[in-house]
Amino acid sequence: MLSLFFHSWERRLADVSKDRVVRPFEWGLDWIQGNGHPSDVQALDRAERYVESALADTQAWFTAPLCESYRVDRQADGTSWVTFPTALSTPHQENNIVWTRYFPGLRNTSNGPRRAVLVLPQWNADPRGHVGLCQLLARFGMSALRLSLPYHDARMPPELARADYIVSSNVIRTLEVCRQAVLDARRAIQWLAREGYEHIGILGTSLGSCLSMLTTCHEPLVRAQALNHISPYFADVVWRGLSTRHVRAGLNGHITLDQLRQLWMPISPQFYLDRLAGRELRTLLVYARYDLTFPVDLSRHLVDAFRDKCVPFQLSVLPCGHYSTGSAPFKYLDGAVLTRFLYNSLQS
Repeated sequence: MLSLFFHSWERRLADVSKDRVVRPFEWGLDWIQGNGHPSDVQALDRAERYVESALADTQAWFTAPLCESYRVDRQADGTSWVTFPTALSTPHQENNIVWTRYFPGLRNTSNGPRRAVLVLPQWNADPRGHVGLCQLLARFGMSALRLSLPYHDARMPPELARADYIVSSNVIRTLEVCRQAVLDARRAIQWLAREGYEHIGILGTSLGSCLSMLTTCHEPLVRAQALNHISPYFADVVWRGLSTRHVRAGLNGHITLDQLRQLWMPISPQFYLDRLAGRELRTLLVYARYDLTFPVDLSRHLVDAFRDKCVPFQLSVLPCGHYSTGSAPFKYLDGAVLTRFLYNSLQS
């Protein structure tokens, strides 16, 4: 009965959005090697070769030159906007400036290590998304830096109503824009380090959770990661998830799940678990028992993979679904779990 209740609620919440667009399938090779009109066989071969080169050295693929162009605009309410150029230029100028909102911790003192958390909200989060969570972190002495993901908020070009270019039926564009998000996250963490923060954590929700783990696996400054809604594979969530039915509709008939899983392997957490083994890092895995967007069997698969690789972690299972995590009382439970973990993990 609980399952039927939550699944029905999840579908109603998902149907609130009426602006989802089924976009045509595209290989997106123009994002990596210029224009052209190869056949599907040729395009698949080119995409596979690009992915193989990325997987051969993901540290290089997810690393950019240090940034020296941070700009800080302080607001009257005590928060600040920190902006800087993205490390991966895209065809849309709005998307090439990274926007982050900074919430200084209220209890950060000179008596202990300065602690900060980089926060990556969910796909299609509006500018208010996770602001309350950032304020909660700040109340507990952890400064929070909220990153607007690529093609979100001020980074969204006028042609879009949703952040479609970061997850879509354009295969290589999805890969490259998620890569951009990780590069942006690493530059944000480097700003926190320049500001004197010694203990840095990362918190991501849904798409932000995936991007957070990719960041952690390539950024040694991260000491703790809180991953809120999880899956081992990027492609499987898109293929099966409630929130991405319109993306799946664009993919249908053009590519198989196995092919897509391999092409999106560079942005899939499963590939990077070995990087976490033996590292001084604390991890929290969170999933929702009645999730239809990140199917529960996928979440449990990643939990089992952590166990198989002997990567230490804490686990929290929310008694709700994906969308209902944002509703009371579950949003308070989720916020308390995330904040308590990061508070304890970033102590000296």
